[in-house]
Amino acid sequence: MEEATEDSLYPIAILIDELRNEDVQLRLNSIKKLSTIALALGSERTKTELLPFLTDTIYDEGEVLLALAEQLGTFTPLVGGPEYVHTLLPPLEILATVEETVVRDKALESLQNICHQHSEEKLEQYFVPLVKRLASGDWFIARTSACSLFGICYPRVSNASRAELRNHFQCLCQDDTPMVRRAAANKFGELAEILEPEFIKSELIPNWANLVQDEQDSVRVLIMDGSIAIAKVLPPDDLEQLIMPVFRQLAYDKSWRVRYTVADKFIELQKAMVPELTKADLVPAFQNLLKDCEAEVRAAAAQKIRDFCQTLPADIQEQVTMNIVIPCVRNLVSDPNQHVKTALASIIMGLSPIVGKHNTVEHLLPLFLSQLKDECPEVRLNIISNLDCVNEVIGIQQLSENLLLAIMELAEDSKWRVRLAIIEYMPLLASQLGMEFFNEKLNTLCLTWLVDHVYAIREAATQNLKKLVEKFGPEWAKTAAIPKVVSMSQDQNYLHRMTCLFCINVLSEACSPEITNNLLLPIVQSLANDSVANVRFNVAKTFQKLEPVLDQIVKQNQVKTCLSKLNTDTDMDVRYFASEALEVLG
Repeated sequence: MEEATEDSLYPIAILIDELRNEDVQLRLNSIKKLSTIALALGSERTKTELLPFLTDTIYDEGEVLLALAEQLGTFTPLVGGPEYVHTLLPPLEILATVEETVVRDKALESLQNICHQHSEEKLEQYFVPLVKRLASGDWFIARTSACSLFGICYPRVSNASRAELRNHFQCLCQDDTPMVRRAAANKFGELAEILEPEFIKSELIPNWANLVQDEQDSVRVLIMDGSIAIAKVLPPDDLEQLIMPVFRQLAYDKSWRVRYTVADKFIELQKAMVPELTKADLVPAFQNLLKDCEAEVRAAAAQKIRDFCQTLPADIQEQVTMNIVIPCVRNLVSDPNQHVKTALASIIMGLSPIVGKHNTVEHLLPLFLSQLKDECPEVRLNIISNLDCVNEVIGIQQLSENLLLAIMELAEDSKWRVRLAIIEYMPLLASQLGMEFFNEKLNTLCLTWLVDHVYAIREAATQNLKKLVEKFGPEWAKTAAIPKVVSMSQDQNYLHRMTCLFCINVLSEACSPEITNNLLLPIVQSLANDSVANVRFNVAKTFQKLEPVLDQIVKQNQVKTCLSKLNTDTDMDVRYFASEALEVLG
């Protein structure tokens, strides 16, 4: 091997000096240059000098260590390819045991990445021993990190190594430290998906049952994903004997956080179960969650009502929905907690296609009407945003009177974000209510928003106007929208005159060139002489926006004349935008 010269050692010397510098930013920058340094050193010296140096000097700030963990995950080509990827393990093993969570997570991510690059032989020789060292480490952080690595290497190792890995994982599931058991519970599902069926029943399920009964509710919360993973791989007989008795403990757990997680994951579990178990166990459990004493649990369950009913076996779907779910829904409509009512309002409309027209009219319609009168704006908004489900089943006319009242109240709400939300639903309502009803009841309201005192409302109202023109057509624009735009151009408030120009910008995209040239352009020209400079330079910007649809003769004779005048305006901004528009018009 050729002897290293003083020059060839220079990158390492620089790195040593920089990493010993008191300036954290300098150390961070040097770590970010590692790949460049490794490239300069070559793969051999990177393996024999750079990596050992990094392994011996890992004692830095979290930000520097995070950058190092990320860099090492991409170092495989720099150490000579997959054949030497195992040389990256020592520094990453140390990084996987530091206290900073983000550093550990990044180190584990890099370890998982390079694990795939190991040959099966190198995996057995280097990676599995690393996992075992972490799993049996004296410090709980090492054991916590080990939990993330079992699933990534297990499928590619020998039966003997698999048995050792399973034993280590069982020990971690029974570890004295709650944080280790939490990590094991969090990764339980990953192992359940890849483990051989014979070991799931004999080894995994006993540990799962212990974790479900763990004294720490944080462990019981995290085991829910593992419960679903196990349910997906077991045959029906085993589900009833092994899974359901333990699942009942989770569904009726004393901790509301556990019950909340069950409610949140309920549909995934429901899909993994056979119909018989759904009828016998899941329906009562879901009913209990809807009646839970904690509002957070009821809200989580309420959000799953539609999906729960849709996933029910066909032979019991209507019966369970009408006899068990709807009575719970009636109670939730008047729930004292607004988060529960809001969650329910976001999905209740989706029950209409499930129960059919007759049941919707008889049982659900009174609930819809009640929620449209709810004191909470979010409840009313959620009902309005899901009207399409009801419209498909019974039509919207039966809701129209109460719907209109709710819309008017939301439109005048003191909170501008509520007004903004209802504007966004207007195109949907327009398509469902039809032009005649919309013109009679809601058109004036939409035009009023154009002069709201909040800019965000005025901006949203202009976009809403464009969508309505796209829905109802240019002729509707001529009779219902453009007259309002004309009146705004003569408003004493200059902000309203500017909004008029913004409306013209968007209407030109939805209307025909004929309407733009004959009806909209004259409004713009009239504002070119406005007393407020902001209006005048927006006139120039509007001319630029209209350019693609303007008639050539009009463009040459009228628009350019107007812009030329603006180009000599006393205001610098007006002149700037006018000259810019003239360049675009050519």
